[in-house]
Amino acid sequence: MTTHPGIVLVFGDITDQDADAVVNAANSSLLGGGGVDGAIHRKGGPEILAECRALRAGHYGKGLATGQAVATTAGRLAARWVIHTVGPVYQASSSDPSLLASCYRESLKVADELGARTVAFPAISTGAYGWPMADAARIAVEAVRDAITSVEEVRFVLFDEEAYRTFAQRIRSS
Repeated sequence: MTTHPGIVLVFGDITDQDADAVVNAANSSLLGGGGVDGAIHRKGGPEILAECRALRAGHYGKGLATGQAVATTAGRLAARWVIHTVGPVYQASSSDPSLLASCYRESLKVADELGARTVAFPAISTGAYGWPMADAARIAVEAVRDAITSVEEVRFVLFDEEAYRTFAQRIRSS
């Protein structure tokens, strides 16, 4: 059965989430980086990197495209899987919000393929990629609310108070 998932806000660290899947705000190389990406790779251990390398050696030889998603093991994380998605870099004059929305939609599609019922998302593209938090929250919440998926619960796991307040306000007003 497919439906719209319930949305939960969590103030905390996405690497601590006991969910079927956690979403990694990855870079296109899939080989780790800073922010959420680095934290997931560090805490999840070498199994995640090994599967990412295998993906790069196969179908994703040129890396993962912006707005797309792919899954690996979660290694030592409490989750079963990590869903890697590449968010767009924000540029005031030419940023495409549909690419950011695609990160959420495509991650939920991968979650459905895996049979995941709970998925934890970070605020994709809001760190080093510079997407303004209020706009990112609007895009994320709309994409998840509009999704038709078997996922029952989507958690937005927000690492700082500003992000948490912004997402909470967005959820209340929509």
